[in-house]
Amino acid sequence: MKKYLLLFLALGLLLTNCNSDDNIIPDPEPEQEEAEKASDYPIQHFMWQVMNDYYFWQADVPNLSDSKFAGDTDPDYIAFLGSEENPSNFFYSDLCNKHVEAVGEASAVDRFSVTVENYTDLLNSFQGISKSNGVEFVLTYFGGNNEVFGFINYIVANSDASTKDIKRGDLFVTVDGNQLYYNSAADNNLDLLFGENDTYTLGMADIIDNAIVPNDKEVTLTKQEGLVENPILVSKVIEQNGTKIGYLMYNRFDFDYDDQLNEVFGDFKNQGVTELILDFRYNPGGYVVSAIQIASAVYGTKTDEVFLRPRLNSKLQEDFGIPENFVDVTFQNETPLVALELNKVYVITTEDTASASELVINGLEPYVDVIQIGTTTVGKNEFSNTFVDDPDGDFFYSQNRENQINPDNQWALQPLLGRNENADGFSDYTNGLVPDYELEEDIANLGVLGEDSDPLLALTLSVISGNTAKQNFTPKIPVKYATSSKMFKPAAHTMLMDGLLKPIK
Repeated sequence: MKKYLLLFLALGLLLTNCNSDDNIIPDPEPEQEEAEKASDYPIQHFMWQVMNDYYFWQADVPNLSDSKFAGDTDPDYIAFLGSEENPSNFFYSDLCNKHVEAVGEASAVDRFSVTVENYTDLLNSFQGISKSNGVEFVLTYFGGNNEVFGFINYIVANSDASTKDIKRGDLFVTVDGNQLYYNSAADNNLDLLFGENDTYTLGMADIIDNAIVPNDKEVTLTKQEGLVENPILVSKVIEQNGTKIGYLMYNRFDFDYDDQLNEVFGDFKNQGVTELILDFRYNPGGYVVSAIQIASAVYGTKTDEVFLRPRLNSKLQEDFGIPENFVDVTFQNETPLVALELNKVYVITTEDTASASELVINGLEPYVDVIQIGTTTVGKNEFSNTFVDDPDGDFFYSQNRENQINPDNQWALQPLLGRNENADGFSDYTNGLVPDYELEEDIANLGVLGEDSDPLLALTLSVISGNTAKQNFTPKIPVKYATSSKMFKPAAHTMLMDGLLKPIK
């Protein structure tokens, strides 16, 4: 019996060894994970390529250095693209030079580069098309704890607000019953005004004994998609002591209205205007080509004289740093330009005056006596361009190439590309352009735009007549500026070089 047991054990060991050494069906190999590629992060990859090529401060951002990564297939580059899932955070924190969104106002270098999730929102904003109820307003501080109230600058024509009992100069203190407060981009409740809610109710207020006092009036407003605003809000000729003065309130530089703007200057010329007031107090900027047109209409169609010289990063200066002269036709339709050929112009400005508005002032300074009235401007002396995910078009947005934009990436970038110098080489107005005659808007007395009941216009007219000493323009309740409705539009404070900068290829 013992003999058979030993034989059985030996046979078992033999079979075990055969199974171990001669496995006919091998174990499956473990699946290899496919290596990540830059294309796995299309938004971040697009953002980095644009910023590496075009950004004004490219040399000052370590993540954009040409020697930082070995190429698109560098594992370190791919890991960098995947390091931040949120594209906005990636853009502002990892690619921009101390962007205000990342480091705050006090430490910011880049205050104005922008990215948006859908390029059409940005383009519509440039053209004055937005989802809006038509109320344009400023928020100003009062009380304590960063509380703010709003006052109405103007109402956009054909908007929901234009059908309601609300007008320039009206005040509001609450939204849907909530008091507004504003401290910074990260500390406010302005989503009540600029959030997803399309309808809200403003709680209105009066001024009693120089104090803001809520009243029982409420105004309910509804935002409408695709509201179009004509930037030419007021144009008229004012006659004063036999002098004909052209007055133009222009609220955005938009070349879609350049021919209409040219007609305004034609009317001024036909009526014998010899003085001109440009009211840019609520104008945050826009297309440089429109700024050149207005400057040319003021000074003259002197196409051999320099209006601006762009300064870009070292990669682009040779190709793109070409001076732009005054023009003799409109940009879009090449309509012959009407020019007043003045040696002096008066410009009304506030804390909402920025970018292309400031460019007109600075660009005219070497040639024309520019008299500035109001308050110091924003100080947006950099220009930008619109970029989309179209590598074959060098990422420049072009309406003719919309079918070439990556359908899986509709993000747009509006990065700062450089600064525009005037003919004297001056561009250093980061702290704003300071007025010759300083006057804040008076919340207690905003007046009617285009009428001498408006204190800023009244002061300008008194400067023209030489009677400033005879009037007291001191505001009863001056604006303590917090922010404005225009700041929350995608194209806020932009100076667009679209139409001037061209793709490299």
